[in-house]
Amino acid sequence: MILDAADFVFKPAPAIARARRILIKPCAAYPLPHPVTTSRQTLEAVIKGIRRVSDADIILLEGTPTGASMQPIYRALGYDFPRVLMLDVKDCIWVEVENPLLHALAVPTFWVPNVVLSSDYLISIASFKVMKPIPHFSIMNLVGLLPVSKYHGSAAGGWETLDQFGMEKVLADLYFTLPFDLGIIDARYKFSGGDGPAEGESEPYGRIFMGEPYEVDREASRAARLQPEYLDMIDAGRAELET
Repeated sequence: MILDAADFVFKPAPAIARARRILIKPCAAYPLPHPVTTSRQTLEAVIKGIRRVSDADIILLEGTPTGASMQPIYRALGYDFPRVLMLDVKDCIWVEVENPLLHALAVPTFWVPNVVLSSDYLISIASFKVMKPIPHFSIMNLVGLLPVSKYHGSAAGGWETLDQFGMEKVLADLYFTLPFDLGIIDARYKFSGGDGPAEGESEPYGRIFMGEPYEVDREASRAARLQPEYLDMIDAGRAELET
């Protein structure tokens, strides 16, 4: 589903009204404005939509690739929503979750915050970041849920251990291991990036992509004229699970 960002009103699925705890994973690892990060405007629209139908606990959860604290970044981005708990991945209790694929592409288990597993509805809100070779859409956004201390390898920071496996394979494995209910790509602006988080160009785009994470990433990839391999790997994984 592709919506006009100027008139975006979040209409919750019936499952949200039944949920007791809703977890939102924004794209918010850097104190930089949209489109590098999820816009406050889109995040606020989603939270307001949830509150129209539910009094559930709402949790924002994000981590940084360096292990730095998230709280100053939340403040810098203006994420000051009432009755919303803002957590840092590095401060969570982590549990090891098994990949349901019979033949994992890269990672047979992932360490993830236990609050993800105890939530009833999971939403990934990414920016429309057209990075090459891998676009940073709703599934790539899930990498920020992984504790960097478990995957940093021998370098100064980041997920170097995962990079060694091949990040596209990791994304496909992560999609099956952390089955998020909803993917939203905040495409008020399109960001075409380089190597660093702020290296690139932004341009007005005026859209919101919304749907199941695989479907929404596929739709955004078509719009950006990209063919990321991880989506084809997910197709293959789905076929495996169906047999």
